[in-house]
Amino acid sequence: MVQDHEAARRMMVLGQITPNAVTDPLLVQAMGEVPRERFLPSSMATRAYADESTPLAPGRFMLQPMVLARMIQTVLPQPGERALVLGAGSGYGAAILARMGLVVTAVEEEQPLVSLGQSALEFALHGNRPSLHVGDPARGWPEGAPFRILLIEGAVQRVPETLWSQLGEGGRAILVRARPGMMGQVCLFRRVGGTVSELPVFEAPAPLLPAFAESAGFRF
Repeated sequence: MVQDHEAARRMMVLGQITPNAVTDPLLVQAMGEVPRERFLPSSMATRAYADESTPLAPGRFMLQPMVLARMIQTVLPQPGERALVLGAGSGYGAAILARMGLVVTAVEEEQPLVSLGQSALEFALHGNRPSLHVGDPARGWPEGAPFRILLIEGAVQRVPETLWSQLGEGGRAILVRARPGMMGQVCLFRRVGGTVSELPVFEAPAPLLPAFAESAGFRF
């Protein structure tokens, strides 16, 4: 049976996004227009609009739609702002921000996911598209700094200090702090006066990103 992806996308917005206090009109519109199924392997396309994190590759997942939407809304993105997406997977979160009118750079370490994302973006967006790069998400993208928005698409155990230096004055960052044996904690960070502050926002499930797993010398 061929799935009606447009109908499933509408149901995702009506059943998962707006009931969870996502009210930003540009975000709601983007979630209703960007074809999430294009950013998944063909074998996973039928699960594109399920209320869950969706497998992309071994050990890698696309965030649950509601979690991604709430994370994006929390950083109050504005058209024209420069955003950096790390652990971007196939680029769906980056595509949402670009559809909202932001200038987006995305970094992903797995070449097959970048290739999938680049093909998806050719179909999904016209005009303003994110720039999707193969690289180490833990390094960020210093070539393009400073950024006003930083989105890490998954749970993290460590954040290298170099990433905060890429967040410009007045910038906002959002990520999910991994907590062993507990649900993840979405945290908002703001850079004001050269100081980065942290505010817990809500709990959410999120798979751990390998690039931000704990290692010797780094603790978050």
